[in-house]
Amino acid sequence: MNWRGTTTTWRDRLFGALVYALPLVDVERFSNSIFGELPFLQVLYVPLQPLLQLYQIPFMSFIIFLVLFLLVVRNSNISYFIRFNTMQSILISILVSLCSLVIGVIFQPMGGFIEETLGSTVFLGVVAAAIYSIVQSALGRLAEIPSLSEAVHMQVR
Repeated sequence: MNWRGTTTTWRDRLFGALVYALPLVDVERFSNSIFGELPFLQVLYVPLQPLLQLYQIPFMSFIIFLVLFLLVVRNSNISYFIRFNTMQSILISILVSLCSLVIGVIFQPMGGFIEETLGSTVFLGVVAAAIYSIVQSALGRLAEIPSLSEAVHMQVR
């Protein structure tokens, strides 16, 4: 659904798809066990290596969040399509951080199996959402993810 401007340029589509690299980088912390079971998924992370290196700098994820939120999402001169996709990728990254916190605090003391299972589930869910969103953005459509997209529509004016 692209009700806030029916025309999207190739640049809008490209930038709308590129922002979904951020949740893929954030969810990489859950990839250890899943890469052992499904090694072909490692191919997804080959083009993301420079961004993964950048995230090694302390507080870089927070700085990127602030830059994207303040300079892209809140900038009404940028197309709605790009702002929507940027905000949605930010919310996915926030969900990954919350899941990491919950898994680390609650399930880490219980043992490896539960922690690995939940981590793999979060990883696969975020990868599926990111790939779906990238494809939708490349097609010039808004990626409608239930509940999440509703929150994005409320944030992006």
